[in-house]
Amino acid sequence: MIPRYTRPEMGRIWSDENKFRCWLEVEVAAAEAEAEAGLIPQRAARAIRRKGRFSVERILEIEKEVKHDVIAFTTEVASHIGPQGRYLHYGLTSNDVVDTAQALQVRAACELLQAGLERFGEVLKKRAFEFKNTPMVGRTHGIHAEPITFGLKLANWYAENERNRQRLAAAAEQMRVGKISGAVGTHAHLSPALEEKICARLGLRADPISSQVVSRDRHAFLLCTLAVIASSLDKVALEVRGLQRTEVREAEEYFAAGQKGSSAMPHKRNPVTAEQICGLARVVRANVQAALENVALWHERDISHSSVERVILPDSMILVDYMLARTTRLIETLLVYPERMQENLNHLRGLIFSGQLLLDLVEKGVSREEAYRWVQRNAMRVWETREDFRALVEADPDIRRHLTPREIAAAFSLARPLRHVDAIFRRVFGKAAAATGARR
Repeated sequence: MIPRYTRPEMGRIWSDENKFRCWLEVEVAAAEAEAEAGLIPQRAARAIRRKGRFSVERILEIEKEVKHDVIAFTTEVASHIGPQGRYLHYGLTSNDVVDTAQALQVRAACELLQAGLERFGEVLKKRAFEFKNTPMVGRTHGIHAEPITFGLKLANWYAENERNRQRLAAAAEQMRVGKISGAVGTHAHLSPALEEKICARLGLRADPISSQVVSRDRHAFLLCTLAVIASSLDKVALEVRGLQRTEVREAEEYFAAGQKGSSAMPHKRNPVTAEQICGLARVVRANVQAALENVALWHERDISHSSVERVILPDSMILVDYMLARTTRLIETLLVYPERMQENLNHLRGLIFSGQLLLDLVEKGVSREEAYRWVQRNAMRVWETREDFRALVEADPDIRRHLTPREIAAAFSLARPLRHVDAIFRRVFGKAAAATGARR
């Protein structure tokens, strides 16, 4: 079961009440633009704005009879307007209202998501600078590789989050279109110029060309973007889970007082938040398949996409909003253990410096193949016997012929692989931001 959602703003955007409110907003904008153009009386437009209202319950009652949601909506709204209600929905087809109103909902939802991404970025940046110089082992294939810092890991996530902000902005802009082009997109009843005026009143651009619907490649792009964001959050949560494993325990999600991890084992502190985030990302990614299949419709429109979007649009946007809030809190309260990171750095008794040792030998004129053989034979011995790698290297006559004790010590210095951390931070956060962070 999905945990209780704690940010109701996104839920309200996709409520029936708000959906019909957006429909009415489109109808009012259309009526006022038509009145300015002389197509309907000014008093009709005024009446539609002043008297136009609805009851969700009544719309649903009418829909049971007429089996058409937009007709149920216009019937209910017109009943409150009186005689001038005959000009409601004048020259429009259902999807002129539905698709244009949907753009309003998507715009509001994307604004919330952008705010969530911004907040997540702020937390990542703060913690990146907090652990900028906290060394830990980097892992490839799950195996110890070379040293990094925990701040670099966080900075990497920050950079990805910034790309997600750009992706979402692009997807939101592609969705910021309305259409008032009629039943097959030919503007048979209302002109393209009038369409532009109606959309402008709503803060939208007119879709340059449409059929009865706005083409669903726009929606597919949005869902793909949401899936990328969800996957980025999945990536962060998965790393937390990996770092929280008992054998690693370099970081751990916050465990509240009174919280219980297992019904059977009182000692358990499980990464449940991170696991929830990883699981929900699968749902968002699965919705992309449905969005892609919505792109292909029969001729100028069929209805196969409509029922799908009633599920995948609100669900995906609500889930990503929820995941952003949860992941932000996860990183904000993450428990980090630098001492354990240092222990794990030393776990392989110096093997993480083998790459630097190899390069130092090459610089002394040794062929790469021979240098690799010398270093690897000592490294394999450490794997098998748990002896100290540096001690073995210092005792190796082939290596000692080319490297002095001081040069060997330099190969095992943590400062060398981490000497460019400041430069990387400047590239990610900018010179001014990096300087500010350094003073904290």
